[in-house]
Amino acid sequence: MKRLEGRVAIVTGAGRGLGREHALLLAQHGAAVVVNDLGSDVHGRGEDITPACQVVQEIRNGGGEAIISGHDVADWGQAAALVRLAVEAFGDLHVLVNNAGILRDRTLANMTEAEWDAVIRVHLKGHAAPTRHALAYRRDQFKAGKAVNASVIHTSSVAGFAGNFGQANYASAKLAVAALSQVVVLEAGKYGIRSNVVSPAARTRITEQANPLPLSDRAEGDLDRRHPGNVSPLIAWLADANCPATGQVFHVDSNRVLIAALPTIVDTAKTQGRWTLEALDEALPAKLQPLPDLQAWFQRV
Repeated sequence: MKRLEGRVAIVTGAGRGLGREHALLLAQHGAAVVVNDLGSDVHGRGEDITPACQVVQEIRNGGGEAIISGHDVADWGQAAALVRLAVEAFGDLHVLVNNAGILRDRTLANMTEAEWDAVIRVHLKGHAAPTRHALAYRRDQFKAGKAVNASVIHTSSVAGFAGNFGQANYASAKLAVAALSQVVVLEAGKYGIRSNVVSPAARTRITEQANPLPLSDRAEGDLDRRHPGNVSPLIAWLADANCPATGQVFHVDSNRVLIAALPTIVDTAKTQGRWTLEALDEALPAKLQPLPDLQAWFQRV
């Protein structure tokens, strides 16, 4: 029996890149997959379901089960319809992989309101809306006495942890995704729902547009270090009913998995009564943390 046999998964943004690789590998391990993609360009403009149709056909050609979804995951009602589609087509829903994303890069001083809103809408609301409806479905199943072992997998980015020039909208959304995952753990863990975050280092339309990868980074022996398929085994592992991980933040780079964490307390200061400016002058400067070069750290490890 395959590891994901009997599991039903939704993968958003599954027509290309990371989402495509995730959908194919989930199906290879036995999951029935809803391949969701509007088919927009990297800026979120236009619609073309052809890539998603091709992924569905590839899964079916390999003997797997898949259907297409052209729902807009950042629309509350369409996200609900996406969850209903999975349940109606395959009888249940166990795994949600939030992956859809776009870019509207510009320095913050020059960014328009529309550029900010578009990226926050797709990356953050596009995670929150499908998650909301998936959680409600699984909560109702749990309250009806059915066993629940579900997984929500969110896609973040090094930009969310370390920032990236010209990506205030994208970086903000990607860090917010990590907070969203923690809320899911707190609110839905009691219903048998796990939630984790994956930050991928991979060659996609988004990364090629934002920061083209040097050719020297694209090979390590026979391994294409930046192939999006390098990330998908972790997605499949997190989708497994027996996976123990929840509340975790992972960064995948080639054949390495880094286990990260949300901000932690590194020091403390205390005074008598209420703080004064002079007391802060005395207490805080020596305790201030240097700004870490996380981008360099992620590239080095």
